[in-house]
Amino acid sequence: MGSGISPLIFLLYSVFVLQYLLTTEGHRKNFEEYVPGMKHDGDWNNHLRLRPSDDGNSGNTLHDHSSLSPMDPELNVFFHHNELKVGSKMLIYFPTKDPSATPHLLSRQEADVIPFSSSQLPYILELFSFPEGSKQAKAMKITLEHCEFPPMKGESKFCATSLESMLDSVRQISGSNSKLRVLTTNYLSESISLLQNYTISEPPTEIFAKKIVACHTLPYPYAVFYCHGQVSDNKLYKVLLAGEDGGRVEAAAICHMDTSHWDPNHVSFRVLKTVPGASPVCHFFPTDNLVWILS
Repeated sequence: MGSGISPLIFLLYSVFVLQYLLTTEGHRKNFEEYVPGMKHDGDWNNHLRLRPSDDGNSGNTLHDHSSLSPMDPELNVFFHHNELKVGSKMLIYFPTKDPSATPHLLSRQEADVIPFSSSQLPYILELFSFPEGSKQAKAMKITLEHCEFPPMKGESKFCATSLESMLDSVRQISGSNSKLRVLTTNYLSESISLLQNYTISEPPTEIFAKKIVACHTLPYPYAVFYCHGQVSDNKLYKVLLAGEDGGRVEAAAICHMDTSHWDPNHVSFRVLKTVPGASPVCHFFPTDNLVWILS
């Protein structure tokens, strides 16, 4: 032990690291159960990629949708703005996840001692005992690349590895004096079918906000949120949906009114049969996403 570290500090640090390493086994098992259930490499958040990348690959390095068909169930989250009215029927996919098998948020103290960088991926894989080339390793690589990709013009983005870091970053975007609220999708029934027809049962409520920061979960051994907000004409809604099986959902939804700068290969354009800038693109948020409203 070096002469600059007191025995007490070294002992406390060793105990903390030991406690953390004991907890990583649980995170690893949850992640093993979480990732293999995904049918495609990019189906965890199909609406994340908005524009072509600067390296000429149209963004497919981060989210390759070439294997996705417009008929894939998980793509039934997109809709047209003119469908937001009472009586509209939509086929919607709302994923259900077992909380016990879903990666959990770490505290800032835990998250800050774990590297979170593509350059450190070999070490991270070793820490969580995932072999290179595994599905989990590929998912982690995509997540890190997505978090490191630069924001587009007028966009603010960050990845949060703890609730504390998320709140700090949201406050940096909104200003320290802004009032924060969070909007989520909530199931109002005990069980919800993965895919079924829903009818809008009440007039949708538009949520007015100076700024909107949407946070989406990304696949990782512990909870990671990709959060972004942009200076553009977005409209946020709360929509009450009645399922054909009797299930009810209070859904958060956003409509991107200007899509002129989006990636032409974005899967939403194929689903909605439109092109960038032609019409708004709307989508529902899954229950594990957070929408921060800044007023």
